[in-house]
Amino acid sequence: MAAQANRLGTVADNIANGSTAGYKRASAEFSSFILESGVSDYQSGSVETNIRYGVSEQGALSYTSSITDLAVRGDGFFVVSGSDAQPMLTRAGSFVEDGEGNLVNAGGFKLMGYSLVNGAPSAVANGAAGLEAINLGSVGMQANPSTEGNLYVNVDADAALVAAANLPSANATTAAFSSKTSLIAYDNLGREVTLDVYFTKTAANAWEVAAFDQSGAATGGGFPYSAAAVLADDALAFDPATGKLTAANAQSLTIPVPNGGSLVLDLSQTTQLAANYTVLSAKVDGNAPSSVSEVQIGEDGTMFIVFQDGSRVAGYQIPLATVRSPDNLDPLAGNVYMPSIDSGDMLIGFADQGGFGAIVSGAIEQSTVDLATELTAMIESQRNYTVNSKVFQTGAELIDVLVNLKR
Repeated sequence: MAAQANRLGTVADNIANGSTAGYKRASAEFSSFILESGVSDYQSGSVETNIRYGVSEQGALSYTSSITDLAVRGDGFFVVSGSDAQPMLTRAGSFVEDGEGNLVNAGGFKLMGYSLVNGAPSAVANGAAGLEAINLGSVGMQANPSTEGNLYVNVDADAALVAAANLPSANATTAAFSSKTSLIAYDNLGREVTLDVYFTKTAANAWEVAAFDQSGAATGGGFPYSAAAVLADDALAFDPATGKLTAANAQSLTIPVPNGGSLVLDLSQTTQLAANYTVLSAKVDGNAPSSVSEVQIGEDGTMFIVFQDGSRVAGYQIPLATVRSPDNLDPLAGNVYMPSIDSGDMLIGFADQGGFGAIVSGAIEQSTVDLATELTAMIESQRNYTVNSKVFQTGAELIDVLVNLKR
């Protein structure tokens, strides 16, 4: 009777959590408990109850309009933390921003991730070191200085030569040049800095590239520039057979942006062909001061902060965690789990890699409870409880008969 009562308890919890996102159904599994009996006597045993949780069972995905509603398709759990900062696991991914900007789910647990502010994270596979609560409130209006970009052009192989004394790198006053392209970069405060990039032919299959700060140019632009306007220059050598940069040639130009960082301008796809000067690609990262418009989350867990000017910055990467035996995790209040001896230790990795599932933005995983199955189990438990009570009553009647034998 106690075993059936336990089963009814799991049924009650399952039905109560039929609409709880990420809930994994519980079940009562029975095993026989037999006492040692003699040849002529039978010693009544009992039944042992083991509560199992179908944690590894994939729930159906329900799609929503919220980008921060997250689900895992495949293996893996989100790493969350409570008020005690203890890392725990969950599949309940209905995250919203709280008053402090943290992403929290319905249980009040904060979503953990790796910050990408300083580049790729140093993930620890067997621990939560380096993880921090994902906070969107800290990402206010911000400007990002330019650090990388590309400028792929074709320079005219038949362009006229320029004497060494008249090259832009040697003569910022009356220099001659072959071609010019201007680029917008950003300093540390988000101010636009216009860079004038000159390509000048110095010899057969040899060119010079030089970058100037346009703010130091003459009225109306161009030469003469002030001496401080000269930012960087380098030589380019092209293969006469292919028109591509030689392998030994520098493939980029590092430009110190005034009041900014070092802009590494990729030139690797620049060619020298018998055609007019043509800009093939020109891109520079960074952005002017702009407020956050939205966030975007990829299947690999990378969270991009999208600003109102359309620029995107990778802010966090959301990891996933797993254990060797998910069904043996210890469930806690709030629809979270803790690793146990039976489940094995926690292993952390990134979505879409190494056997981990994909993160789906704009979706939540539904409960794995099937109401028809639970109602059937409830009827079975109720019937079994009633039958066992009859056995108990019959045993009591036998004792009454035995007691009344002396009368």
